[in-house]
This record gives sequence, structure tokens and C-alpha cells, in this order.
Amino acid sequence: MTGSPGHGMTLAEKVLARASGEERVVPGQIVDGRVDLAMMHEQGAQTVAPFHQMGAERVWDPDRVVIAIDHWVPAPTEGAAVLHRILRKFAAETGLPHFYDVGNHGICHQILAENGWVVPGDLAVGTDSHTNTLGAMGAVAAGIGPTEMAAVLALGSLWLKVPSTVQVRVRGSFGPGVTAKDLVLRVLGEIRTTGATYKSVEFTGPTIASLSMPERLTICNMTTEMGAKCGMVAPDDKTYEYLRGTAKHAMHPLWADADAVYERVVDVNVDEMPPMVACPYSPDNVRPLPEVAREHVKVDQVFLGSCTNARIEDLREGAALMKGHKVAPGVRFIVSPASTRIYEQCLKEGIIETFTEAGAVFTNSSCSACFGGNMGLLAPDEVCASSSNRNFPGRMGAKQARIYLMSPAATVAAAIAGEVTDHRPML
Repeated sequence: MTGSPGHGMTLAEKVLARASGEERVVPGQIVDGRVDLAMMHEQGAQTVAPFHQMGAERVWDPDRVVIAIDHWVPAPTEGAAVLHRILRKFAAETGLPHFYDVGNHGICHQILAENGWVVPGDLAVGTDSHTNTLGAMGAVAAGIGPTEMAAVLALGSLWLKVPSTVQVRVRGSFGPGVTAKDLVLRVLGEIRTTGATYKSVEFTGPTIASLSMPERLTICNMTTEMGAKCGMVAPDDKTYEYLRGTAKHAMHPLWADADAVYERVVDVNVDEMPPMVACPYSPDNVRPLPEVAREHVKVDQVFLGSCTNARIEDLREGAALMKGHKVAPGVRFIVSPASTRIYEQCLKEGIIETFTEAGAVFTNSSCSACFGGNMGLLAPDEVCASSSNRNFPGRMGAKQARIYLMSPAATVAAAIAGEVTDHRPML
């Protein structure tokens, strides 16, 4: 549907209109959206009590619910073991078949992506703030709280406020060693951590069209750090190809109207753009990597992992750079793949060997060091170069630790050099 001039709908508005059965929706409107996919991880254990308190006995559609254990795998504490047990029991009692448990696990967003659980036009919700990642499929994918999830499990719907949309138009070509991660860091430096609060961030333009699906997942992932309700890329042939053979339900692709109304438009030209790095203590404290490299920031730990950048493409890129090098003395280098399937690919391709021979530790798939809860915690005043998405105080352990966010290749270069460094001469 196309409205009168200047009154068309954005991509998020189109999806929420479809989900709520409305012909047209506008920002600020409250809609009751039918949910296409609900995802829970350990946080989902907190939905079980409210689900029963509401008097719910069965899940609205067990085939539309995915549970993925990912933050503490295998359980490192008694508390984590209890969360896992609550979820296993709930899944057994309510007949939820799509449970990704230890041994067939992965970071929840990667599990959804690689198994085709979210498709174009979907309204998807998850008990994790980085559910935005799945907006790369042309879906509205958003994080919600455990009580909201309990209602979704019972009813299959959720009321939402229609967000206004920030359009990010990107043109130009990346230079050697510059990636989608550098692009999203640059955009974050401009929009800031509160600049898109409860808004949709819609990425458009020729550069976005040229991005692979893993790269689109990376840029949508970090709209969470902008405060966004969702981050989106319109579906195209790459989306359909990525989902070919894995899509779990019918696609209903939608696109923004030509006369869609955006709250704000941010134009970015990536020609000549250097690699970027987010410095402590905020993901929007973004500077050009070469500038930071000149300060010779020594690192104690390097982390290549997280829902932002631990897909097979990221690990291949990192391994290619690592080949023939060693991890610098005094540096701990942790590599954590985003899913068990990616772990298996790394095993087949010799990627695990490349990293471990260089002196890195290659872990099973999990959120790992990213959130400071499972492994790889930092002591006070330690410094970490990380491919993850957050560097707030206390994110990876001690509040006084410092985290620098960068692309996978830049993290590997930091592991080799023992300091934050421009990786491009190593390529």
C-alpha cells in the first residue's frame, strides 16, 4: 500500500501493520501484533513463574518458540545450572520441541539466523536486547522482558508502540581491511547510545545492498547500542538465498514506501573511511583506529567472539591474519564461535588449529567473555581488545577494566602486536 505523497510507511511500520492486521500505522500508535517467532535464552527462565501466574497452561504455538542456552554453557555456577533446569522442565511440560541445549547450542541470535527461524516480514521477539540482530532478515526483531514474554507464550501476541524511524543511507566502497563493523561503529559515533531510543534504524543505500547477510547481521546487532527498538535491512535476493532451504515458515517480504516519512536521515559515505574503534567507556566513543594505534595501548586480553562478530566469515578472516604469527607474550587470546555448527566448520577448515597453534584458546560456542559472566573476565585496570558490542564499565568483569571494540581483523592484529594496532599493513 502507498499512501498520499509524503505519507508512505517505513519498513518497520509496514511489518507492524501486517502483524496487527492494520492497513496503516503511524509512529506512537499502540498496536496488538501477532508474533511470528518467540525466542528465549537463560533469561527466559524468569518467564516461567509469570506464565503460570497468568493461569496459562499451554504455549500458543510450540512450533514458533525457540529456546537456546547460550550465556552460561556448560553451566559454570549452581545458579546457571538452576536456570537451565527450569527451562528444560518448562520445555518438557509444555511440549516445546525447538530446544538448543548443550552440545547443539549457540548464541541465540545466530541459532535463529542459521536455522531460518526469522524470515522477511516477521515480528520476532526475544528475551535478549540484541534480538535486533535478526532485523537483517527484513523483520521487526526486538528484545522484550520476561513478563512480556510470558504473555507472548500464552497469547501469541504483544502490544507494541509503533516506533519512528531513523534512516541510515550508506554509499561508497570499503577500502582494504574496512568492514561492516567499522561502518556500524561510525554510525554509532554519530547517532550515539541514546539517539535512536525506541526507534527503528533502517539501513539503506547501495553499500548496504552490497553487504553479505553476516555483515547485515552485524550492523543490525549494534542498533541495540543506539537504544533502538529494532534495526532493519530490507529483504532482497541475498536474503532469500541465505534462507533457501532453511526458512521455517513462509516469507512475507515488505519494503518501505518511496514516500516513507523518516524522523531523521543520516548520510554516510564509506569511501576513504578508516577502520574504527570504540574506546572506553562507551560504544559511541568512536575514533579512527589509526589514531588510537598511535597511542600504543597495551592489551592484556583479546576476544574474538559474540553475537556481533563470531560467524564463520569473521573467524576465517581472523585465522587468515593469524597464520604464521604468535599471540604476543602476556596476552590472553580467547576465540569463541557463535554456534556449534560454526565450531564444526572451524574444525573441518583447520581454523581451530591455526588459532591454538598461535597460542589462543578456542572455546565452545557461547556468549563467552562478552558479558562478564562465564569466562575471560577482566581484573581491575586490564585492557581488552574485543569484537563484541559493549564496553560499558563492568561489562567484562572489573569496572576499572577498559574495553576497545573493533572488527575481527583488528582484534587479531591486537593479539599479535600486544597492543591496539592498525591491522591493514598485516593483510
